[in-house]
Amino acid sequence: MYIERLLPDGTVGNDTVRQRQEGFMAVTIQQIAEQAGVSRGTVDRALNHRGRINPEVAERICRLADEMGYVQKERKHSRTAKDERLKIGVVTQLARSSFMQEVNRGIEKAAVELKEKGIQLILKEGLSVDEEEQLQAIEELEQEGIRGLAVMPVDSETVREKLNALIEEKNIPVVTFNSDIVGTRRTCFVGMDNRKSGRTAAGLLGMLTRGNGKILIITGYFSNHVDNQRVDGFVEEAKRTFPHLEIAGVHGSFDEAAEVEHIIENAMMSTSGISGILVVSGGQAGVGKAFEKLRLDRRPYVVIYDQTPKNERALKNDHVDFLIDQNGYVQGYEPPRILADILTKGQEPEREYLFTDIKIKTKYNL
Repeated sequence: MYIERLLPDGTVGNDTVRQRQEGFMAVTIQQIAEQAGVSRGTVDRALNHRGRINPEVAERICRLADEMGYVQKERKHSRTAKDERLKIGVVTQLARSSFMQEVNRGIEKAAVELKEKGIQLILKEGLSVDEEEQLQAIEELEQEGIRGLAVMPVDSETVREKLNALIEEKNIPVVTFNSDIVGTRRTCFVGMDNRKSGRTAAGLLGMLTRGNGKILIITGYFSNHVDNQRVDGFVEEAKRTFPHLEIAGVHGSFDEAAEVEHIIENAMMSTSGISGILVVSGGQAGVGKAFEKLRLDRRPYVVIYDQTPKNERALKNDHVDFLIDQNGYVQGYEPPRILADILTKGQEPEREYLFTDIKIKTKYNL
């Protein structure tokens, strides 16, 4: 099934044109909301069948909209030229990170399957966590004529405003994955419950250290929502369950192995009593390199993220103890398929948060 593009003025059909010619003012969503005694967002969800609304309320709003003569700005589903494909955009971050290998594998699998249904995926890979880079990618996809967007959003006000503009003004559904962004009307989020995974890491290190000593935390970018959620979850659980466990600092590594190595070397030489290390982002190869240089009699316990070939070697070589995997393949595979269902079938996801499993790996169960 193909989706016909909106007319330049954002309407479909001639009803709105006729109303303007006859001198009538177009009915707005705000006017319907005031008449129905509900919020503007509730009216929009009812008219666009977005779910998460009482069916009786939705029916009453739709009936009221018809009575008031509201003409909806929506996509008209019809067959177009055979060579015109329905386009879905995908925007990622940190393209060089090893964990993106699994995410991209999922995206590529979805692209193959959707191509058979006449749907084209257009992938824009961001190299960093940069809002300007991401805004440019989204704008390029918009110019390509995408009808849906899957995005690993940078948590910034400009990105938030851009996504809301796509959703509200262009009727382009948005699905976030891997990282989420609050304050948007995106359809759903696909990814790990990162705060819970941080609590999981606190439980692991708390048990390993018997709740004593100091934990060195290494993050990637302080602007990365995913990293921040993991750190917040860890700190919350450590304070609640292991009150004698101290945080020896939170350091940014920019996902670089050399920087992770440097941070560990400096911390181990300058701070006594470090019993555990948590790396919530990329650059985990720097852990083993730091230990090789330090020649410690007994290394701290280490928890890292993402099951990649390098991280599997780190487990096998006893440089780390636990690996928390977020199932990147599913994160790449599901969002395009969700958007395809919305655009071709009008089928919304059953839940707003589609969390992937939190998998704990050791060298014994790889």
